[in-house]
Amino acid sequence: MPELQKPYVLFLGDVPDALAAKTATGIVDWRPEWCIGQVRLEGCKADTGLPDMTIAEATAKGARTFVIGAVNAGGVLPDHWVASIVEAIEAGLDVASGLHARLQDIPAIAKAAEGNSATLHNVRHVEQTLSTGSGAKRPGMRVLAVGTDCSVGKKYTALALERGMTARGMKASFRATGQTGVLISGRGLAIDSVIADFISGAAEWISPANEPDHWDVIEGQGSLFHPSFAGVTMGLLHGSQPDAFIVCHEPTRTTMRGVTTPLPSIQDVIDATIAMGRLTNAAIQCTGIAINTAALDESEARDLLAKTGNAHKLPATDPVRFGVDALVDALEEMSPKP
Repeated sequence: MPELQKPYVLFLGDVPDALAAKTATGIVDWRPEWCIGQVRLEGCKADTGLPDMTIAEATAKGARTFVIGAVNAGGVLPDHWVASIVEAIEAGLDVASGLHARLQDIPAIAKAAEGNSATLHNVRHVEQTLSTGSGAKRPGMRVLAVGTDCSVGKKYTALALERGMTARGMKASFRATGQTGVLISGRGLAIDSVIADFISGAAEWISPANEPDHWDVIEGQGSLFHPSFAGVTMGLLHGSQPDAFIVCHEPTRTTMRGVTTPLPSIQDVIDATIAMGRLTNAAIQCTGIAINTAALDESEARDLLAKTGNAHKLPATDPVRFGVDALVDALEEMSPKP
């Protein structure tokens, strides 16, 4: 992906909740030094904590790229956001989008970009030529974040794992598979934009052969149990060939995000991931559980983590709130010894 000019100003539009602005929030959480402010339309219910500013104010403060930091089902660009994007281009900013809609396919945006020599970055679109998955085992170690649902913390778990592993001197690389992860890491591929036949091949390309003791920490997508996105999750599982996986969970939900399907149990996810993952890695195993406890107070969170860990005989933590030491311990134990 061509490098985006920094700093960013993040556009949240008028999204209805914080989860709908998870691209912006993720960038702020992991790359705050790249961000100078946020632009919000009337009625926006999300807030990254950055200063609110107009596009003119952001430009005056040195912003270089207008990042569309919101997501929605289907990745469409709302018509009423176009005026803000055109205004940003005319103010001298490049634009980066993680939506499925291509910026240059919208006439007003394309005309403004051409007239102002602006660069349009469609992060969710794949330019890489991909092959179908081979299923051939390749050297190196891999850990995949999987979920009981969408938006439960798979990306944050993977980023926290990479940070914790490298702090211990382990060889580890975060492998982005979604638009936010790509914007955070500057590399990777948005797997949900890949043609279905090539999903497993894309996952193989994202996590190539490596040194025997090197860990690829692969960002998960969707859930094997989500009726909308299970196909993407399955292809990613087969192509990444994980030696280990971490189950990510949000404990307050009863149905899956955006649908009425009941939430699966953690054990359901462990069993299904092992059964399906054995196709490309017979030794796949669950090594931990990551629970997003943001909706719980500290006492409730610690109690839930203890009960969950004991029930599954696995380390359980909230990677953001309590760290990933226990999860890293398990992966370090699996690492090939010199």
